[in-house]
Amino acid sequence: MSQLDKVDAQIVDSLQADGRLSNAKLSERLEMSEATCWRRHKRLEELGVIEGYQATLNRRQLGGNVLAFVQITCTQHSEAATAEFERIIQASSRVLSCHNTTGEADFLLQVIARDLDDYSRFVEKVLRQLPGVSSIRSNISLREMKATSHLPVGELLGLSGS
Repeated sequence: MSQLDKVDAQIVDSLQADGRLSNAKLSERLEMSEATCWRRHKRLEELGVIEGYQATLNRRQLGGNVLAFVQITCTQHSEAATAEFERIIQASSRVLSCHNTTGEADFLLQVIARDLDDYSRFVEKVLRQLPGVSSIRSNISLREMKATSHLPVGELLGLSGS
């Protein structure tokens, strides 16, 4: 996005690190007026660069002890089957992310569950009921070494030093 500059990247980086940062603190941190900071912040929201704000939760503290990466291969690729697949996946709160991918599998899902029994029930009641599914391959995370949604804004924008 050529319409974003180094200051925009600094605003986004600061808000990624602390989404509760007040405009006053943000403007102080970036050494700009509150009005200018507020206008830039609102512009980033209007452009869709900032989609929303949320708390980062510890899944294990909330009982999400199983994290599975699930590869799904489908035999049906019709518009209707794909739409139904997407509707079911969108409606499932257990599916944290779903990607249509290249390679052997058609979809890669990230699924959370309380334990292996809970995950097994999810596979039986949801994944095996998806239209056109021919294969479900699960990889259970044994140890999470890195998990973030923090984007390297400066690198993505081609800006050095941000």
